[in-house]
Amino acid sequence: MRTTLTRTEPHALDLLGGDPSAPALVTPAASVDYAELADRVAARRAELGTGRRLVFLAGSNTVETVVTYLAALAGGHPLLFTQPDAAGGSALEDVVARYAPDVVVRVGADDEVELDRLRDESRHVFHRDLALLASTSGSTGSPKLVRLSQRNVLANARSIADYLRLTPEDRAATTLPLHYCYGLSVVNSHLVAGGSLLLTDRSVVEPAFWAEFDAHEATSIAGVPYTYELLETTDFSRRPHPSLRYVTQAGGRMDPERVRGLARLGRERGFEVVVMYGQTEATARMAYLPAELAETAAGAIGVPIPGGSFRIDQGAGGAPGEGELVYTGPNVMMGYAETAADLGRGPEVDELRTGDLARRRDDGLYEITGRLSRFVKAFGLRLDLDLIERRLAEAGVEARVVGVDEHLAVFVREERSVARARDAAARITGLPAHGFDVHAIAEFPRTPNGKPDHAALRAHASLLRATDAADAAAVPAGATTAEELRDLYAELLGRPDATPDDSFTSLDGDSLNYVELALRLESRLGALPTDWPSRSIAELAGAPAPADIGADAASTPSPSVATVDAGAPTAAGRAATRPARRSPGRVDRPGPARRRIAHVETSVVLRAVAIVLIVATHADVIQLQGGAHLLLAVAGFNLARFRLTPGRLGGEAGAAGTRAARMRRVGGLLRSARSIAVPAVLWLGGVALIAGTYDPATVLLSNWLAGADGGWSDQWHLWFLEALVWAILAVAAIMAVPRLDALERRRPVAFAAVVLTAALALRYAASGGLTTPSPVHYALPGVAWLIALGWFIARATTTRRRVAASVIALVTVPGFFGDPVREAVVLVGLGLLVWVTSLPVPVRLAAGLGTVASASMFVYLTHWQVYPPIEEVSPPLAIVASFAVGIAAWWAWNRTSGWLASVRVGPSAHRQRSTRD
Repeated sequence: MRTTLTRTEPHALDLLGGDPSAPALVTPAASVDYAELADRVAARRAELGTGRRLVFLAGSNTVETVVTYLAALAGGHPLLFTQPDAAGGSALEDVVARYAPDVVVRVGADDEVELDRLRDESRHVFHRDLALLASTSGSTGSPKLVRLSQRNVLANARSIADYLRLTPEDRAATTLPLHYCYGLSVVNSHLVAGGSLLLTDRSVVEPAFWAEFDAHEATSIAGVPYTYELLETTDFSRRPHPSLRYVTQAGGRMDPERVRGLARLGRERGFEVVVMYGQTEATARMAYLPAELAETAAGAIGVPIPGGSFRIDQGAGGAPGEGELVYTGPNVMMGYAETAADLGRGPEVDELRTGDLARRRDDGLYEITGRLSRFVKAFGLRLDLDLIERRLAEAGVEARVVGVDEHLAVFVREERSVARARDAAARITGLPAHGFDVHAIAEFPRTPNGKPDHAALRAHASLLRATDAADAAAVPAGATTAEELRDLYAELLGRPDATPDDSFTSLDGDSLNYVELALRLESRLGALPTDWPSRSIAELAGAPAPADIGADAASTPSPSVATVDAGAPTAAGRAATRPARRSPGRVDRPGPARRRIAHVETSVVLRAVAIVLIVATHADVIQLQGGAHLLLAVAGFNLARFRLTPGRLGGEAGAAGTRAARMRRVGGLLRSARSIAVPAVLWLGGVALIAGTYDPATVLLSNWLAGADGGWSDQWHLWFLEALVWAILAVAAIMAVPRLDALERRRPVAFAAVVLTAALALRYAASGGLTTPSPVHYALPGVAWLIALGWFIARATTTRRRVAASVIALVTVPGFFGDPVREAVVLVGLGLLVWVTSLPVPVRLAAGLGTVASASMFVYLTHWQVYPPIEEVSPPLAIVASFAVGIAAWWAWNRTSGWLASVRVGPSAHRQRSTRD
């Protein structure tokens, strides 16, 4: 029996203004009408329990999340939205500890509900009007919450529906998360108007989002400024969306020219652009710019929403005619809460002091001119940081400016902009050069709502000043400096644009240049920490050597510290673009002159030994096959370490930082594939033209796709490189899928296990049994499992996982070739890779071993043409010649690549340009 929509129910059903048979919630898989929604709300309300309870809700944009939200309102349960990926985070733990929720509801991406009723009766006292709790920052990281009433929620929803002229025909796509007050206001305003919602967590940059949007005839999207920056990178302006009626923008000031451009596009395509202004403390919205003024009045916030009003408090500062914007209306919050005891307090605020400087224009529209907290006093001058940012933008410098004590810190996104930003800032501010610092940063941090995160930049600027001061005072004579290491990275990685803030991972280092750099670093610094590839150059220059290089350390490096995590909820996480150096003083490291034994990473030793076995076996000096298959596992191991470094993705603000991190990962994988494929194709193409040895499919590393089934032939010479390139491309394709990329970051071990399982299934399907016949054990379907096994080993950072990896190897390798000796070679190598972090090697041999390992791909590539004619004369000489040619090719390729990189970047990139005057 369906629930009747009556106004005797509490205020949640006041939001359900639609016809019972009309759709309320729509997903790609289903549609829920208003009557069914009311039924589900009533059922969930009963599950939440009788009596008022404090409910924490973690869920994405799904049906059950909306149902739970409405059920809490219907039952009078004060509710706090938390970010779905915040569970278990320290920030959330702080909020939980302070407020002690009675019920915690988690809604998974698949819409499964996990409801924990933590106690039978609430320990809290609630004010009768309290309905919602919201974080002022859009995350759950601050214990200071906004208290919103039933009246606040309903009044703001009706006001928004009024000025947007919403009708039952309107259907909004949920482009913002519901834990963000802007995203929640979209839900409230459409339901109160009897419209509907297209529930999705997809980003507006995904073609699938727009396919769903068009298929379900959605009428609007809502976005923060960054949303529309992202849209400009897509084909949004070139593809019509017939059902689109309007777009809204809030969450920060959008560049007026971007507003005008969007409005012009809307005029051509038949949709309106509504710029809005609001704060969480006003439930969501306080002002809007009528759509007809979007082109002519871009830059203004417009007029107060229906039922609200503004006044300008000119005593709060600002230029003549400017003052703090103060708002009054039924949507103004009850007040703040800082502890659970505050939940029983009544309304304490009748107007909202926004903290924004504003003026009322001659045309009656309001315009934000600055932020009270964005003024600093430096050298006796009162400086408007927003104005400085705008002036820098006018000078062609995109920058973020924050104040630290009496200094300004200017951040730009490119090293080459540092000098120009320094000159422009000095000209604009009139400050002496030592009055401000200029830093390059990979990305400007944003809050989870997509707003500029000035707090993170201030924290980072303070950290840089403190670190530099300590370094200047404590670096002793003779210590290896960050600048010296930067030069080493620039030389060996072919990256003249490298800076001390970069790491091996951020500079796109790969297994081709890893070995030489590791050995050169060890010669300068002593034993390296296991996670050195992810440490910044500056950190390595000041980090102590590990106490025990053979200790049970995690083999997977931590995320690169060269970028800001735009979605992380804590300032420390967002600002950690360059961690403080571990030790400012000199560390007494063992130098090479005093050492007879060097500890070389196991994967490096295995590469060198494997390529020696391969060449020696082919030259008929020995018969120990299996080296190439072992190299595949080592390649998978390094692929996981260098290209699939774990990193936390934020919630939506979403999608911007998440997409950027994903694209960096995919781009790195594609560059790795290119670094193998390009020299291989050039070499094979030359051989094919001169000697006619190889078919076009082999030259293009696609022999395995050509369906060759006649056993071993010359066309299989490069099977190893074929399998590796295609496997990397497959991984890139997997990581390009947002959900899969996010899943791998959240569950790296489980994800690697699933990939390994799938690859093994592919192997057994291709071979038709346990033993894999030739040429199947040279083709990608038959050998991909070895790469996946290496990936899993890289994630096996605990004893239990290493045992599991060992068991998997012992189960899957025997029987693969039907040759016990060949299988033993692979098993021994895998065992070392799993259990031994590094191997002792005489110092005199370490350099040569490193060179052989570094050049292993080029040796493998070229030796097929080198050893056959010499083998007839002297097999040992054939081996020597194969390594000589391969190493020479490796050296020439690296030097050519480095020269091309220096030409591309320019000579000025050779200098460190993160400048302080």
